[in-house]
Amino acid sequence: MIDLRKMEQFVTLAEERHFHRAANRLGMSQPPLTVAIRKLEEDLGVALIERGQNRVLGLTAAGQSFLRDARETLRQANNAITTAREVAAGRTGLIRLGYVGSALYGRLPETIRAFRRARPDVRLELREATTATQIAGLRDGSLDAGIVIPPIAQLAGIELRDFDRDRLCIALPSEHPLAGKADLCLSDIAEEDFVLWPMAEGRGFHLQVIRLCADAGFVPRVTQDAHGMHAVLSLVAVGAGVSVVPESMRQFRPDQISYRSIAAAAADFPLCLAVIEPNPAVAACFGLRR
Repeated sequence: MIDLRKMEQFVTLAEERHFHRAANRLGMSQPPLTVAIRKLEEDLGVALIERGQNRVLGLTAAGQSFLRDARETLRQANNAITTAREVAAGRTGLIRLGYVGSALYGRLPETIRAFRRARPDVRLELREATTATQIAGLRDGSLDAGIVIPPIAQLAGIELRDFDRDRLCIALPSEHPLAGKADLCLSDIAEEDFVLWPMAEGRGFHLQVIRLCADAGFVPRVTQDAHGMHAVLSLVAVGAGVSVVPESMRQFRPDQISYRSIAAAAADFPLCLAVIEPNPAVAACFGLRR
């Protein structure tokens, strides 16, 4: 195997056409350079240069070919070194970030904007997904980080960091008879059809809604499942039922959906950053210590 140092020495000598000048440029004395070039030729089994005392009279055909390839090899090696250092510092690379739909209505957009301004060479791939889907993605390596809603059923190996907070609220079609009720509360929608997401897609969030309804004296009659919060609200907008959703999503179809606050303290919930082993870009984006 030919090491990169010998390639660099040969390229420098080919450019300087003089052993003494090439040695000075390489920061070494001339005799070791002469030995190194002869050893390179022995390793390759071909003559690379035509010599004349301390001068290089020219390159052989093999030398000219080797010079072209050696320059390209050195260029690629330098690129590899630079890229590795940039990735290690979180200045380049890739973040595959999952997020629950409501995260887009909180602090996540500004976090992304600020990071893109600070690290424009890091590529961000954003994927909206339920908490369960994100946890599966972290475990199979298809995601680098996720913005999820705890609790997580299978937490082993997953690190959760506080990221944002939100509250639950009532969502009902804007033309619903109860939409104009001034003091609407959860018990008022006890007899309504509910649109919710499957428990398997977000168990903790699902159970929080069920508990809120139980505290209000009823068990919600779920007549329609939807995967993802935008899907839930889209069904509410067309009159498929009512729901309990993150209050931060009030901006979604406000002309078709009436959003009403829930005063109960139990309506509050956190959003967390979920990671297994954050890569340098993820650590830089979210201010994690590695």
